[in-house]
Amino acid sequence: MSDDSHEHQSFETRAIHAGNTADPQTGAVVPPIYQVSTYKQDGVGGLRGGYEYSRSGNPTRTALEENLAALEGGRRGLAFASGLAAEDCLLRTLLSPGDHVVIPNDAYGGTFRLFAKVVSRWGVEWSVADTSDAASVRAALTPKTKLIWVETPSNPLLGITDIAVVADIARTAGAKLVVDNTFASPYLQQPLALGADVVVHSLTKYMGGHSDVVGGALVTADEALGEELAYHQNAMGAVAGPFDSWVVLRGIKTLAVRMDRHAENATKIVEVLKRHPKVTKVLYPGLPEHPGHEVAAKQMRNFGGMISFQVAGGEDEAVAVCGRTKIFTLAESLGGVESLIEHPGRMTHASVAGSALEVPADLIRVSVGIENADDLIADLTQALG
Repeated sequence: MSDDSHEHQSFETRAIHAGNTADPQTGAVVPPIYQVSTYKQDGVGGLRGGYEYSRSGNPTRTALEENLAALEGGRRGLAFASGLAAEDCLLRTLLSPGDHVVIPNDAYGGTFRLFAKVVSRWGVEWSVADTSDAASVRAALTPKTKLIWVETPSNPLLGITDIAVVADIARTAGAKLVVDNTFASPYLQQPLALGADVVVHSLTKYMGGHSDVVGGALVTADEALGEELAYHQNAMGAVAGPFDSWVVLRGIKTLAVRMDRHAENATKIVEVLKRHPKVTKVLYPGLPEHPGHEVAAKQMRNFGGMISFQVAGGEDEAVAVCGRTKIFTLAESLGGVESLIEHPGRMTHASVAGSALEVPADLIRVSVGIENADDLIADLTQALG
């Protein structure tokens, strides 16, 4: 449950203080790690602070969940063991056999796999749409559509969807709109304020920010839906542990300053990539020529730290470039303070090969860290040759 006392504070203040109350016993300014499985009851059903078993609730996780709700402007935040665990809980809560879902034509490979290989076995149908195009979304709807799924910016092609427009389409169709806000983080974008019903996060990425924790989250402004999600979170059990919750809380405190640096570095790198003779296309919503630039400028504070680009020489050269960097680490994931580089077609998006979501073979994705921008530029320049 969100804390209304933080409602009118700035994002930076909420990131540090929401959910992070001083320990009442010791005065410690950082919430303790309650590494505990069960809690003493004062008589049968006499719960101290409402806690009985840490799958159902844990004070450290509660602190994180309150923080997440405050940052996204929601009423209920829920923390999970991974982003996909959060997605799984959401889909099992909202969908039944025979329901239909619209998914984007550019989505995280794990999300696609969850729909194509897991959810489809429950009798849930799905179809693909270009969510940046309202007509495409409307055309994908059926009388059984219960959910429209959006990533913006998308992974890995950095597509932009107008959240307010798709939220209106969803309401008219009687469907829920879910927005994966992982690439933007709540610092850069507030989907609930634009009409989304639920926000999804991989806390592993920018929220944790240091490549040292795996986690996921759901946030909603709907109290009743929040209660329903919480019921399934407890019933299914893929909750964030207390230590992981504490690590994410610590990371969130510097989210604003990190995101500013990620975006600043990315902007400088993009300008160099645009001029490089080996680079055939740069995908970044901060570029005026990006088809989603105007929408991104309207609904985002800044354009983020993710860049994708295509190179001359095809797949072999793209793979070779990824292997030649020295500061950019060849690795999956994103959003950490260190810069990462990957080949989506063979790594994070291998699961979409042969589908409507297949990514270009010559595509490289970089997660721009907070190192010195000149050092990062020099590294990419030498790797490109």
